[in-house]
This record gives sequence, C-alpha cells and structure tokens, in this order.
Amino acid sequence: MTHSVGPVMLDLEGISLTSDERELLQNDALGGVILFARNIQSAAQVRALCDTIRQHRPDLLIAIDQEGGRVQRIQQGVTRLPPMALLGQHYLQDMAEGLVLARDTGWLLGMEMAACGLDITFAPVLDVDGGASSVIGDRSFGQNPQQVTALGQALIQGLHEAGMAAVGKHFPGHGSVAEDSHIALPIDGRPLSVIRQHDLVPFTQLASVLDGVMPAHVIFQTFDERPAGFSPAWLGMLRESLKFKGCIFSDDLSMVGAQVAGSPAERANAALRAGCDMLLVCNDRAAALEVLDACIGKVTRRSMKLRYARARPTLESLSALGRWRRTHARLEALAGSAR
Repeated sequence: MTHSVGPVMLDLEGISLTSDERELLQNDALGGVILFARNIQSAAQVRALCDTIRQHRPDLLIAIDQEGGRVQRIQQGVTRLPPMALLGQHYLQDMAEGLVLARDTGWLLGMEMAACGLDITFAPVLDVDGGASSVIGDRSFGQNPQQVTALGQALIQGLHEAGMAAVGKHFPGHGSVAEDSHIALPIDGRPLSVIRQHDLVPFTQLASVLDGVMPAHVIFQTFDERPAGFSPAWLGMLRESLKFKGCIFSDDLSMVGAQVAGSPAERANAALRAGCDMLLVCNDRAAALEVLDACIGKVTRRSMKLRYARARPTLESLSALGRWRRTHARLEALAGSAR
C-alpha cells in the first residue's frame, strides 16, 4: 500500500534547517519541501541539505524548479541548461536530432537532480508560447503545439530513463496571457475551442506519461470564472477527459494570482476541493502555517508515487558516463550561446 502524507509543500529559509524548521518538518499536514535559490550554495550542499531533511522526515517529497535558462536554482556543480526555446530551435533545424537532444537533456537533468538528493524537478514546461507572456517566453519549447508536445515527450522520456518523475506545467496553458500570475491574476478570454486546439494539445497528448501536473493561476473566462488551479471543471477535465492519473500540484498559493480564492486557508481548501493533491505555499511562512493548520487530518497518496526510488548516483560518478559527458558539453555550449 502506498504511504500517505499531508498535502502541504513548503519552503525553507536558508541553506540549512533552522530549529523551528526541524520542528515544522514533523507536522502531520506536511508532505513535501521545495528548494529555492536562497537554499542553495552548491550541488554538494543541496545533497547534504536533502539528507538532513530526510533524517527528520524520510517520507517527504523534496522538489525544485530546475528547468534551464532563467529558471535554474542550482548553479554550481551541475550543468548549465539553456532555455528550452533553444531546444525548439534545434528541433526546427533537424527534428530527429532535436528530439535526441531533448531526451538527453531530460536524462541529464534527472540524473543530476537525483544526485543532488531531490525527488522531482517541476519540469517540463508544456506551455505553448503564444507570444504574449514574458513570464513563459523562452521557457517554452516553442509556438507550435505539436512541437511542444514532441519535445516535451522526449524530455519526459529522458527523465524517466533517469528514474525521475515528470511534472508538466502550467495546465491548461499560461503562454497566451501577458500578465504574470506571480504578481497579477491573468484572464484569458479566448474560446475554449481555441484553447483545445492550441494550449491543451501537449497536456492532452502527454497526460498518460506525466506523473504530475501543475495548473496555472489563470482564469479562462469562457470556461470557468475561477483560476484553473481552483476549478473543479478544469481539474475534472484533466482527470476525466484527459485520463490523468498522477499527482496534481497547486502552483504557489502565495502568488497574487491565487489570492482571489481568499485567505491562505481558504485557498488551500478551494484547491483541495477542486482536485489538487499537493499544495505549494512559498515565500510566506505565516501563510504556510495557516495552511498547515487548515490541513491537519488531510492526507494524499499520489505524491508518494513520485519519490525517487532508485539508488542515487553521486555527483562525482556522473562524469564517468559517456552520455553525461556528451550531453553536458552540448548543453553548456548552448547555455553559453544564450547569454
């Protein structure tokens, strides 16, 4: 039987656990920890921090946002990854070669994150770049839904080869709104038929191979007046029409795009009612404590299926692998060209 944990994932203050955080890790409502740049000095330090977290709570899911380009929390001791848009450019020049590169990227990313002690990275970004969103932009594989699907599938295959789960974001698509949901509540007024033919394509075609999905704090007003992460209609579609069986992570409930749902506790309950399994509450410890209190007695099992289950590689052992050396060199060169 799959072990159950609490539904809350929160962040930490610094590069090591505080005494308050050691106590907080024992909270029954807690199910995971997410690391940010402020928690990181190097890959080796991240591994030590993850090991310490597991000494206190071995059942917690430990996550990070390590996508490449602008979103790469760990900088020292791992490969610099280019923005995914550069993989999209390679795909346009040579589809077969582009898919191999995306698959190798997913494998390298999974191996490096596993070596750092992490269970998951919130990747791939499956938003189709609609040309309006600066917060997505070059994080997307491109402007063509089938291209995003093909490259996303290849990266997922690579993650799975490394033994790491894949979490697609931001369902049903954040790429066609100008506002950044970190600081505003974006509203997308396009007809559902257009969204189905564009933004939803990668999620529809990859639902069966994704282990997790993160919905967007975006209102798609022709379908539901609630942001997708608080919408039983959207998350019901994900479960029922798309047949998604994995874990649904809320995007950060502290973001401005989430505040339409009320207080932190009200946001948490709304997200759970809509169908989220795991709630992220970041950069606001008071809100996190309120959400933990609101979630006492609540549990989830789906997130536990995403834990890294293989023997972890060491950071030192990766350079002995020919696939890692080849992919590392290519990605470092691409990342350098993007600067």
